[in-house]
Amino acid sequence: MIDSLNIDPEKKERIIKAATGVFAKNGYQNASTNEIVKEAKVSKGILFHYFKSKKDLYVSLYEHLSSMLTEKIYERVDWENHDIFETIRAITLIKFELFSVYPDLIDFLKGGFLEDSPEVKDDIENIKNKMIENSFTKLFSSMDTSKFKEGLNVKRSVQIIYWTFEGIANQQQQKVKSLSVADINREEVLAEIDGYVEMLQTAFYK
Repeated sequence: MIDSLNIDPEKKERIIKAATGVFAKNGYQNASTNEIVKEAKVSKGILFHYFKSKKDLYVSLYEHLSSMLTEKIYERVDWENHDIFETIRAITLIKFELFSVYPDLIDFLKGGFLEDSPEVKDDIENIKNKMIENSFTKLFSSMDTSKFKEGLNVKRSVQIIYWTFEGIANQQQQKVKSLSVADINREEVLAEIDGYVEMLQTAFYK
């Protein structure tokens, strides 16, 4: 829905960034649209011209950012490379690049996973379940499972690998929020990721 809004792109981007930050910090229930319009430097009339309610804004934003993340991953990951570590490494780097544009992206999406407000819970549940199902289907369909050690539960092994890289992504997000992106050494980030890749390959691969 957000992509189809007939609104000045720069103004739309300000609304997206402001709403992402306010919802990430406060959750749905405690987020204030007054704070969002103040951060976005738009009037409340403008905000509610494009979004009927706070619920409409939250759900539309969650759907927009989930889709954007998924689309960028689908477009930029080399799915012909069937090594799970190379795939998840690429996904982690894509997330890192998105942090420079949306520093609160992961906190916002994680907040949706935990959101229990009955006003939005079912809508968010449907969006996130679709995202998870599509992501894991894509991941498993392209993965070479023959590289894993005999006797390992591959699905659980992949979950451990995924959680490890999620932790790295979360750590980098916090750095982006406390520093400028220019202050973060990309080579150091790559070296850290590759260190974990090597360790996990030793643990799970033949």
